[in-house]
Amino acid sequence: MPSEKILEAKKKIVADLVADYKEALSFVFVDARGLTVEQDTALRSEMRKNGVVYKVVKNTTLNLVFKELGIEGLDDMFKGPTAVAYSKEDMMAPAKVSKKFADDFEKLDIKGGIIEGKVATVAEVEALAAVPSKDVLLSQIVYALLFPITKLAMLTKAAAEKLESEGGVAAETPAAEAAPAEEAPAEAAPAEEPAAVAAEATETPAE
Repeated sequence: MPSEKILEAKKKIVADLVADYKEALSFVFVDARGLTVEQDTALRSEMRKNGVVYKVVKNTTLNLVFKELGIEGLDDMFKGPTAVAYSKEDMMAPAKVSKKFADDFEKLDIKGGIIEGKVATVAEVEALAAVPSKDVLLSQIVYALLFPITKLAMLTKAAAEKLESEGGVAAETPAAEAAPAEEAPAEAAPAEEPAAVAAEATETPAE
């Protein structure tokens, strides 16, 4: 039978995890048996870079912790070695990193998780992993908001350029057509001859 000291130590571990897990946005449980040291190191490094805490915890301890948190239905997930990935900063990060390495490393299996306080299946964890990151979502929102304005500006510019182009052609056309009209006075010269003849006829009787 465990000594009082050991029992107190276990209670403290559970209490500390309960306090820590209360602030987590999501959890992903994985079985990482069979990973090489190099693969495990790469996994842990990627978790840290994304603000994810990654630890191997005893199943009995996990059961006690989540019961304290009021979450049931995790017994099937807590079979065999279990590593817990969770984040207090980004709900999607544990799922994204776990999915990425599960795809890359055959020995890494996702067991399930907890999303917004509810037990999540493997499929639900993978669906969360497929959601675009916050930065991507923000850029998509900004694009969606700015696109109508950008499109309007492009259409306005195109219309202005078209009008300017058509106006230039219209301005050149009258000038080109007006050129022959300047030659009209030269063709009117013969009209002076009848006037001269008339003048001569008027002068004849005076003799």
